[in-house]
Amino acid sequence: MELICLIIARCPFRGKRQPIHIIEGDIMMNAIHWPEGFLPGFSDNFASNEVIVAGLNAADIWPLLAEAPRWPDYYANSANIRFYDGGGPELASGTRFYFETFGFPVEAEVVEYVAPSDNAPGRVAWHGWAGEGDSRLDVHHAWLVENLPGGRVRILTQETQNGAPAKALATTKPNPMINGHQDWLDGLIVAARSTKG
Repeated sequence: MELICLIIARCPFRGKRQPIHIIEGDIMMNAIHWPEGFLPGFSDNFASNEVIVAGLNAADIWPLLAEAPRWPDYYANSANIRFYDGGGPELASGTRFYFETFGFPVEAEVVEYVAPSDNAPGRVAWHGWAGEGDSRLDVHHAWLVENLPGGRVRILTQETQNGAPAKALATTKPNPMINGHQDWLDGLIVAARSTKG
């Protein structure tokens, strides 16, 4: 049986304690940074999807994810991406953008952006919102892209949501968030393999 343990540390954003690494056997994997109000288990809805594949690396994946206008090329559930204030096409901290997904017109702002390096995973996360009043939906959608030993890459995407639409999505079967985000991951892998040749 492989040893799995969680390392807990203070969150650099809010001083809260949260997991930062998962150790499986001798492989240390990173975790998502969660802002206050969006911690899984305390939000109205949570979706988590992950793939680990051989033959690709973070540098193969990152441009397809970081350049939002490329999303519709491999993920049919994204459309009409546009940027505000002269931003884009690549996401960056503080970038404001708009896109449509799951039937929602989403306004978004990038709250975390770190390109992958040899020693650190790539991280991108945005706060997204749609609707007003009782129909308002607020989300924190985060991505982590990291190289693993043996020529593998791990892509983790997790999203927490708050609001009445999130409560409705949480009870829908099959879960549209889990299925939609899996389509996004699968499309990302196919696009990366195609681009790599």
